[in-house]
Amino acid sequence: MKDSYDDIIHLPHHVSSTHPQMSAADRAAQFSPFAALTGYGDIIAETSRFTDTRAELEEDLQEELGRKLRFLADHIHESPRVTVTYFQPDSRKEGGTYHTICCTVTNVDPSVQILRTEEGLELPFAALQTVEGNCFENGPER
Repeated sequence: MKDSYDDIIHLPHHVSSTHPQMSAADRAAQFSPFAALTGYGDIIAETSRFTDTRAELEEDLQEELGRKLRFLADHIHESPRVTVTYFQPDSRKEGGTYHTICCTVTNVDPSVQILRTEEGLELPFAALQTVEGNCFENGPER
């Protein structure tokens, strides 16, 4: 019995004289899966990314924060080291994230309502949630 490929099975592999041989990586790319919804995975990841809603400070906490900021402004020459919790709005969707950092305060500017740190951060007063530190052990002046 004769196979249908007996006449060509032992012939040498054809190599084109006009077209360069395709690399294995390029050949594999021809068979890679087709992504009909390009970017869909990124959209799903962005949608599922968690953000917090910003909590408004109660009036007594706002007053305490104001006292602490005035205390820092009065004692800026001492380079006070504090722990600050602040809210950073998300640039892509509603909400944001809370961050807590330890930093050295270099400037408290009430005219533009910014707290500046040695680490290069400029935190708006409105974003601040808490400011804690050893410099407040006796309590900020009232």
